Amino acid sequence: MVRSRRSSAPASTRGRSRDRHGRGIRAAVTGPHLPPLNSRSDIFDMTIASTAEYLKDVWPSELAGVVFEVAAMPAELGTSPGVDRWRVFPAQNRVVLYRLPIERLSHLHRHDELHRRMMIETCVFRAVAELLGKDPWDLAPDRYRNH
Repeated sequence: MVRSRRSSAPASTRGRSRDRHGRGIRAAVTGPHLPPLNSRSDIFDMTIASTAEYLKDVWPSELAGVVFEVAAMPAELGTSPGVDRWRVFPAQNRVVLYRLPIERLSHLHRHDELHRRMMIETCVFRAVAELLGKDPWDLAPDRYRNH
């Protein structure tokens, strides 16, 4: 007698929690006990947010209404001869940081997580300094005093 490859159980008794091979639904790659994997854009956004939050804590009245945005690329060419890393709109209290130019056009002497984060933080400091009309080193003098 030839048997069918299909299961003899009716479709209603088979749970929806199984795939076609009977192994069950796939779980996340990292599992339930590990944090989810972060992409480069997630890490970039988190670095921008944490640096902006730090600067807002140091300069609360000057940066009270400032909005920080992240865009992939500038929509139009700026006045500088190269590609802008950020753009400041003082009338709108807005700072836009461009992820791709910061990540790909920055010349790092070491390509590791720390130096990439430092480059992103530097761009945020320089953009805020441009907005406030200050030197980037004057924004957080206590932060660099020990180094």
